[in-house]
Amino acid sequence: MIVVVGSVKVKAGHMARAQELGLEHVRRSRTEPGCISHAMHVDCEDPNRLVFLEEWADQASLQAHFQVPASRQFAAQLSECAVE
Repeated sequence: MIVVVGSVKVKAGHMARAQELGLEHVRRSRTEPGCISHAMHVDCEDPNRLVFLEEWADQASLQAHFQVPASRQFAAQLSECAVE
């Protein structure tokens, strides 16, 4: 199993959009072969940070996930909402 943890610090006033994008992404990702779990959380110490936690069956499944056009689109759109 492969575990991926990522986070994004969201610009002030952009959290609703970032959460919308994140929920679309995790819900779609959960349907991909090899996805064990995929979730998004708000950091309780920093409410402007979203944390993504993913579990994949193997490296091949994770690599396939990175090749999905919607995953690339998500990353590009989320970066517009991000400070870091």
